[in-house]
Amino acid sequence: MRANEEIVRERAGAPAFEVERVRRDFPILQRPVNGRPLVYLDTAASAQKPRAVLDEMTRFMSEDYANIHRGVYALSQRSTALYDAARQTVARFIHAGDAREIVFVRNATEGINLVASSYGRHFLEKGDEVLITHMEHHANIVPWQLLRQEKGIALRVAPITDAGELDMDAFERMLTDRVKFVSVVHVSNSLGTVNPVQEIVRLAHARGIPVLIDGSQAALHMPVDVRDLDADFYVFSGHKVYGPTGIGVVFAKLSHLEAMPPYQGGGLMISFVTFESTEFSPPPQKFEAGTPNIVGAIGLGAAIDYVSSLGLAHIHAHESALLAYGTELLREIPGLRLIGTAREKSSILAFVIDGVDPQEIGAALGRNGVAVRAGHHCTQPLMGRLGIPSTTRASIGLYTTREDIDALARCLREIR
Repeated sequence: MRANEEIVRERAGAPAFEVERVRRDFPILQRPVNGRPLVYLDTAASAQKPRAVLDEMTRFMSEDYANIHRGVYALSQRSTALYDAARQTVARFIHAGDAREIVFVRNATEGINLVASSYGRHFLEKGDEVLITHMEHHANIVPWQLLRQEKGIALRVAPITDAGELDMDAFERMLTDRVKFVSVVHVSNSLGTVNPVQEIVRLAHARGIPVLIDGSQAALHMPVDVRDLDADFYVFSGHKVYGPTGIGVVFAKLSHLEAMPPYQGGGLMISFVTFESTEFSPPPQKFEAGTPNIVGAIGLGAAIDYVSSLGLAHIHAHESALLAYGTELLREIPGLRLIGTAREKSSILAFVIDGVDPQEIGAALGRNGVAVRAGHHCTQPLMGRLGIPSTTRASIGLYTTREDIDALARCLREIR
């Protein structure tokens, strides 16, 4: 894995953000689709992978691969060192205070399930309330429903406005003595709404309530500092931050991880086993049973190196300008209505068109090489709140250009 400094040196002297140079780093963007240039506007579902990630994963599998934390031979020790270095890279990326606060999982969904199953089962009791919002992904709803069935907790839902903003007055009123846990999305995958998570954490902590933040749609678009946020838990998926699938991250304050029981049992997460009892390894190994996704962790580390070399502040500025441009362009299309008009937004252009099914729009765009997502985006309760079954969603990534947005608008006008 190349150090961040090496990649930064390669880009020294280049403009703050040069999107055409960036696009050359992504092999898939060079291929046509249906005889047209690929316009990839589905980064919210999964980001494309830069060559640096593809090459590092291939190099690792070709030259260094072995199982980790077990062998005393050179390959195993090298593989272990690279895996542990990836954890350090993640810790630096989100400004965790200690690499032991980083647990590798398959994705953000598994991360929320880990917290609900371990912290929730151990610390929440019948009648305790978990407070979420009306804009949550199913991954931040269903695990708490399962815990409700098992433990008898209550699930409370803070309302949102018609613009898709969290009603903070209502949220604060709902922080009663019965609330023992808060779990909220940082950036809505369906609306692009950026929630005031720092204020949410402050309000919750003033009442002694821990907070989990689902950062799946935030970590790739803006700098995240978990210590500045004072988050108890922060989760995100590797494939959203230009890394591979099958790898995700749970940040948790070390005090929580030390107090929480294991989520799964097996090899690696133990220090001593007899048929009568088991002594568990300290965090984070306590929560990483079995052979992990070693290659995925290496790929995630390479992805974070790549994103860091570009600078998340530069990425955020580039994407914000495109979001503003796309918002104005789509507003000019007759019959099109944007869904999600929060004052603080990131990366998402979701919309409906009068008389046209979102799936038909998505299919028509796809035939023209424009890749978007159509459906409820795993936020069915949110769609119900907005009074619509689904939307068409275009989502912006660091490789998105004004020409991509122009192509989207041109095809939508043709559909109309």
